[in-house]
This record gives sequence, structure tokens and C-alpha cells, in this order.
Amino acid sequence: MPVDSEDTAMRESKRRQRQSGPGWHDYDHEALENTDTDIGLCGWLLVGISILFMLVTLPISIWMCIKIVKEYERAIIFRLGRILQGGAKGPGLFFILPCTDSFINVDMRTITFDIPPQEVLTKDSVTVSVDGVVYYRVQNATLAVANITNADAATRLLAQTTLRNVLGTKNLAEILSDREEIAHSMQSTLDDATDDWGIKVERVEIKDVKLPLQLQRAMAAEAEASREARAKVIAAEGEMNASRALKEASLVIAESPSALQLRYLQTLNTIAAEKNSTIIFPLPLEMMQSFMKR
Repeated sequence: MPVDSEDTAMRESKRRQRQSGPGWHDYDHEALENTDTDIGLCGWLLVGISILFMLVTLPISIWMCIKIVKEYERAIIFRLGRILQGGAKGPGLFFILPCTDSFINVDMRTITFDIPPQEVLTKDSVTVSVDGVVYYRVQNATLAVANITNADAATRLLAQTTLRNVLGTKNLAEILSDREEIAHSMQSTLDDATDDWGIKVERVEIKDVKLPLQLQRAMAAEAEASREARAKVIAAEGEMNASRALKEASLVIAESPSALQLRYLQTLNTIAAEKNSTIIFPLPLEMMQSFMKR
């Protein structure tokens, strides 16, 4: 556990230094976006022809050049196959050149998907089925388009693999009791892996842990046996306390013989109040001695 926490802390610190350090975003822009000057002479010739064609066909061509993206979207513009300098465009209006420019819309909203149930063999050799939920969003639209073919599908597959890898190092008791720790470990691993794709994993939750039917029966039998054992201990303690109370009561009655006679009469009154029937009640001989003397 300490080694895992140290590795997670090191990964998080390196990622924060890489993101917050000077020149991180500049490096991405230089590597992926600053490509206008590399299109070559032929490229500039095609761009000039495209601009000339747009000017000649005005105002009809203006409808081909004006594009709109929504508030939660960003547009990555490709000019002759290269990402246009300036990064993602939007929200709102932006312009493209006909014939030479194309663009891809990227959704910047938080995306939620369910991790399908995964059959995992735990550390103590128990097979369980676990599913979860992952919340992520695109943090850098340029990286999400340029560095990965399908960011959504890649994140889904990576989440499934990470879930199996993380749960494979835990035993059954830890999976059932430490869900928050497992979710945090998965989030750190996914966030570190998807950082180069421009994706930020915001939250990971473990939804359900399904146990085999035989294991459920075994655990239920164990819990039932444990409850029966506690019940027997409680009953034995009650009998012991009752015997002590009866012993103390007998000592009190032994000190006063008349108390025993009053107890007999009270018992007779209690029995007579419940059912109207003939009751044969033995009387102590001490009560009859006075009549026998007369």
C-alpha cells in the first residue's frame, strides 16, 4: 500500500509539473499547430487559388466559408492536411477557405460511460463481476484530434483494462470495503494515461460488485452461524443474571418466612385472574399449624 501511494503521488506531481510548467502549451502548439509555414510553395499556390476563387464567387462563396460552432464545441481546422496555426476555433463564427480547408468539431462537455461488468480474479482467488462509471472531458481539443484516432473508444477500452488490473491486486474484503480508494487509484491511472490525448478523467465510481451464488450462500451461512453464536452467548448471559437474581430473592425470602406465604397467595391470585377454573394449590404446613393446635 505505501509503495502504491508513493507511485501515485509521483505520477500526479510529474503530470502537474508538465502541465503547469512554462512552455507546456507552447510546445503543443508548436508541435501540432504552428504548421502554416511548412506547406511549401505548392501549398501556398493552392491557398492563393482558393482565395482567388472565393473572391471571384462572392457573395455566394461566403456561405461556404462561414462556419459556426456551439458554446460547448471547438473546431480544429486542417489546411492542406495540416492543423491551422492558432489552435481550436470557437465558440461562435470562424472562416475557412473552400477546397483547401476542412475542420473537425470536438465536444468539450463531460462524457459519462458505463464500464461493462468485468470478470476479475481477485488476489485471494475469488471470481467477482465488477462494473463502474467513468466521467471525463476533452481538455485539449488539438491533442484529442491529432494524438489519438478515437479518444472515446480508447478511453473506454483503457478504463476496462485499468479496472481489471487494479482489482487483480486486491482481495475480496478490500474490494467490498475500500471502493473509494479503488476508484481514486483508477482515476489517477486513467488520468495519467490519457494526459497525452488531451483528456481529463474527472471521476471514477465503482457501481456494483457481484459475487458468485455459491460464495453468497457460504457468506450467508457464515453470517447466520455468527449471529446464532452471539444469540447463544446473550441467552447464556441472561440465564446467569436471572439465576443470580433468584439467588438474591431466595435469600431475602429466607430471612422472613411470612414473605414466602405472601408469595404463595400472590401466585394464587395471579392464576385465578387468568382462568375461572378449579385450582389445586398446595399450602405450606406452617399455615395449617394454627388450625391443628385448636
